[in-house]
Amino acid sequence: MPCLPLDPATARAMPWKNGGGTTVELAISPADADLEDFAWRISTAQVAVDGAFSSFPGIDRSLAVLAGDGMCLQHADGRRETLLSGDAIAVFSGEEAISAQLLDGPITDLNLMTRRGLWMHQVQLLKWQGTRRLENDAAVMLLWNGGQTAVDVNAGGAMHPLTAGNGLLIENEPGQLHLHAHRPALLYVAWLNPCAH
Repeated sequence: MPCLPLDPATARAMPWKNGGGTTVELAISPADADLEDFAWRISTAQVAVDGAFSSFPGIDRSLAVLAGDGMCLQHADGRRETLLSGDAIAVFSGEEAISAQLLDGPITDLNLMTRRGLWMHQVQLLKWQGTRRLENDAAVMLLWNGGQTAVDVNAGGAMHPLTAGNGLLIENEPGQLHLHAHRPALLYVAWLNPCAH
């Protein structure tokens, strides 16, 4: 199935790897993989308390805040990074020791992970209103509606309505996507590709 809707309400909820919270696994490859052997993984998480991130050696991670006021990441080198809802995307390695401090109450985040040397990914935030085109040259593309406005996605001639707080996974369907939003929209787009060997 080249286009797969992703809905946190029907996805599998499970404890964090370090037990400090709950994550909702939206998609994982291979489909029968677990946290130790996945090639890539897409999830959302509820962060209700300050604390350390789980360790994922050999994994590249991208993280964005979807809801709530935001959080501050304390990196191992002393650098501090503030993530706000609908704003910048943090990129870091899974083995880095990072702790998070909530700015003002719980948040929900979007988390992408790829296994270094096997897959790679990049995430971009789109803000627009009206119609725009998006080039899909990825083996796997994720569209995640991080705003309040529904987005109509035309992929391969088929229409996919993308409501707030939901995603669309497009696999092996290269070509142009046509996006339309009646009001200002906010969309996280991720390109996932296997590494060349």
